[in-house]
Amino acid sequence: MRCFAHRERRVWHRGGTRGSEGREEIEVRVKLGVDLGGTKIEIIALDDRGGELMRRRVATPQGDYPGALRAIADLVRMTEAGLGLRGTLGVATPGAISRATGLLKNSNSTHLNGRPIRQDLEALLQREVRIANDANCFALSEATDGAAAGAAVVFGAILGTGTGAGIVVNGHVLTGPNAIAGEWGHNPMPWPEQGERSGPPCYCGRSGCIETYLSGPGMARDHERAGGEKLGAEAIAARAAAGDATCEATLRRHEDRLARSLAHVVNILDPDVIVLGGGMSNIGRLYENVPRLWGRFVFSDRVDTRLVRNRFGDSSGVRGAAWLWES
Repeated sequence: MRCFAHRERRVWHRGGTRGSEGREEIEVRVKLGVDLGGTKIEIIALDDRGGELMRRRVATPQGDYPGALRAIADLVRMTEAGLGLRGTLGVATPGAISRATGLLKNSNSTHLNGRPIRQDLEALLQREVRIANDANCFALSEATDGAAAGAAVVFGAILGTGTGAGIVVNGHVLTGPNAIAGEWGHNPMPWPEQGERSGPPCYCGRSGCIETYLSGPGMARDHERAGGEKLGAEAIAARAAAGDATCEATLRRHEDRLARSLAHVVNILDPDVIVLGGGMSNIGRLYENVPRLWGRFVFSDRVDTRLVRNRFGDSSGVRGAAWLWES
């Protein structure tokens, strides 16, 4: 959707036309992205080049599906009113739209499952809405203008409260016929070590999923089981850096598990770049130690895949939602 804005003559913009009163008339295409999270709903407005025009966030109504829809619609209307522009709209959600029913599935915000979220938002806002899994949006953001910009095949893994991933190939999100491409976190830990074969229970109903080990809560549980204190992942990393032997051992187990899990991805997808997101991506030593470990498990004489930290942090999901109209 296209609108026009004005800038002073001294600001030149390719493709602009001369307007009245000595100003240059510039075509502006606004892309709106919404990230529907468990605790917050965020909106961003981007211009054609990915420049941020506006950003707002509100608390997510807990367990309230109609309330979440109203909150999204209100954010869209307020943002467009503030800019004086109407934009395209993409939404990042937990879970995915079922190809069989058109309803949301696999969301850890369980009150959203089985809901016609796309249809309901389109009815509220009277426009087409593009919806994708939040991990897919993260991967798209980083592949478009983030840490993996220009790479042909990108695997974006989110290691946070849960563990998910998205795949982007030549600038396009890979969704798959079952809408589950990239559901890496709900596969078993590959090449399991002693004590990992049954694994912790997962909310999906199975045990030993990658998510139960590599998420922040997974690391915390592993540390406590190994005789450590009840600590969060951030505190474990900080104490390991300060020389705490128990925390160091926990981090080493985490790095080994992450290396095995990502080697499995490399063997199947062979991506150019793997980008890490979520709170666990802030552990700086992962980017050196994990590639040092994963070569034992990758079926190749060398590994050229790069492991990188995200560029946009927790903004990648909402930015990727806005980029859905370019994917």
